[in-house]
Amino acid sequence: MRAQSPLRLTMPIRAWMQRFALLLLILASFALIVLGKADTVVVERLRVQLADALAPFFDLVSRPASGFGRVSEEVREISALRADNERLREANTRLLRWQEVARRLEAENQQLRGLMNVTPEPTVSYVSARIIADSGGAFVRSVLVNAGARSGAARGQAAVMDHGLVGRVVEVGERAARVLLLTDLNSRVPVMLENSRERAVLAGDNGPQPRLLYLPSRREAPAAGERVVTSGHGGVFPPGIPVGSTAVAEDGSTRVALYADFDRLEFLRLVDTGLGHTLTEPIPGPQRARQRERS
Repeated sequence: MRAQSPLRLTMPIRAWMQRFALLLLILASFALIVLGKADTVVVERLRVQLADALAPFFDLVSRPASGFGRVSEEVREISALRADNERLREANTRLLRWQEVARRLEAENQQLRGLMNVTPEPTVSYVSARIIADSGGAFVRSVLVNAGARSGAARGQAAVMDHGLVGRVVEVGERAARVLLLTDLNSRVPVMLENSRERAVLAGDNGPQPRLLYLPSRREAPAAGERVVTSGHGGVFPPGIPVGSTAVAEDGSTRVALYADFDRLEFLRLVDTGLGHTLTEPIPGPQRARQRERS
């Protein structure tokens, strides 16, 4: 007898598998479900072991993708750095030109000052202070700061913040000082319109926008938005401190929208020009002002 081929030997098994394949798959699925519900520890252990076994393969496959991502990110960063470098070069070129102009103007200024025998400006120093009390009311707009005579505060010093002028020191103790705000009814500050160089007086009226008084007589009112700075007249405030910009009120009067935000005052700098002694008389309060008006 001839030996049967292996293919003919496996034909009954294959026929049996094809006949009961669906039943076997259903039984295997049911067994997996029962096994997963019966012993989750075993399933979790198998899943962890499978994940551990496949982790090196996944790591090997993900390396080219992550490497490509890093390369693309570096390419984008290099292109951005090139653009930033080009902008910095242009800005550096402009700054160098301005530096040359500033040096030339400084040399000319020194020569002209020497020829005209100009008196140098007084040295300006600052005393930083924190607001510890607010005396805002119907007739008074002032704050109390924690810097007094021991810290270098003196009457007449200008109180400023980063955005501009806030007021001036009117009362000084050993450890505290009172600052009269620009919006107070008794506040009077000599100012100047920066573009037209016209001088005026900034007068508070307990409102958010002080008035501009004693403007030179001219046909047209100042344009809205013109920058207002201290003029330096009187020897108390240094010239050039930003105050605000001009605005036109509903009644047609010229007001100043202050740069400083009086609702968020926290820290102030008291500017010391060494000329605070020019203010020898105390600032009149509301009651004193009314008594003077009656008299």
